[in-house]
Amino acid sequence: MASHWFRLYRDDFAAKASSPSLRRSINRVIYVREGQVYVRARGQCAALGANSAWHGAVACELDAGTNGASLLRWEISSSDEPPALVSGAGVDSSLTLERQIELNDAYLLRCDRVDFPLGGIAYTHTHQGPGIRCLLTGKILIQIEGATITINPGGAWFEAGPSPVYALASSEALTGFVRVMILPRTLKGKSSIRYVLPEDQDKPKLQKYQLFLDEDIAL
Repeated sequence: MASHWFRLYRDDFAAKASSPSLRRSINRVIYVREGQVYVRARGQCAALGANSAWHGAVACELDAGTNGASLLRWEISSSDEPPALVSGAGVDSSLTLERQIELNDAYLLRCDRVDFPLGGIAYTHTHQGPGIRCLLTGKILIQIEGATITINPGGAWFEAGPSPVYALASSEALTGFVRVMILPRTLKGKSSIRYVLPEDQDKPKLQKYQLFLDEDIAL
């Protein structure tokens, strides 16, 4: 096992703003909250619109579209690497959340979105690997490791995986979040969730999932 940084950034681009190359060849996920961005890497260009994601483990450049772009960016880096903010004219970059985690070599990197109906519940559950979530819309109450926290849009939280979590979505506004999880490769195409309480196993699960990425990675 080796120690790594798992980080989430927010990068906001003005219209047609560009960034210098993100030179680190590390596992990176970019999700577009709003607008459009062009990701250039190894001579190829991927055009991403709102509510889409890209993964790569190479250096890349980012160019915003005519209406700018608001991005979420997850990175997994070695324990001695400092945070990597995006620079450039018309670019505002900030570190939202970071955690040190212990990892081996081979994993599944998953990026998906979870949307709840009004008052939706994620009953007490665990996952099979760590993840960082960011709330896109609504409001959500999270009970984890003896604490209760309320997350508003733009807020982020970390789930280690084995720790039981209970979540209650807003009854007044539709709630959705996007997340990146690091999972065993055996879960490719399969759910990572496990419900803790027997009485919750057969209760209706009304949240909906949208899968963007399910990629084998090496560290």
